[in-house]
Amino acid sequence: MVTLVIGGGGSGKSAFAESIAVSYSGKTAYIATMEPYGEEGAKRIKRHREMRLGKGFDTIEQYSFINEKTAANYENVLLECVSNLVANHIFTENDENTIENVADGIEKMAKSVKNTVIVTNDIFNDGCEYDDTTRDYIAKLGAVNCRLAQLADEVYEVVVGIPIKIK
Repeated sequence: MVTLVIGGGGSGKSAFAESIAVSYSGKTAYIATMEPYGEEGAKRIKRHREMRLGKGFDTIEQYSFINEKTAANYENVLLECVSNLVANHIFTENDENTIENVADGIEKMAKSVKNTVIVTNDIFNDGCEYDDTTRDYIAKLGAVNCRLAQLADEVYEVVVGIPIKIK
């Protein structure tokens, strides 16, 4: 089972994704993709760690190149978050094949476990004008999200804490 959860910042998508993941029996990996840059990044990571305390997750910090080896020995995976993963491939790894490497890697991982919950961001509706670098990032994240939605058995959008089933 592959479940994709999308939502804006502060929408409640992480809490919803965690509630799905903890409902599965078996050993569950929480794959954290956010590199700890700066004070704000450290605060976000701390908040997410506190949110999952006592929920039975084993945290794996994997900032790029997710694949079937990433979650070896686990039955279930919660991947948080695709938007960070795409950014890491573009800006840290200088990966010219970001869309394929991210989407193919997640698909390989999902096929190697029983259940996968994937969290991603909806950053596509703010109506702002961006520079070329940011537009490239948004386009690549959009392409990866579309690939993951096709892969997923279920897709939810979380809006103001309310999950809406799309697929």
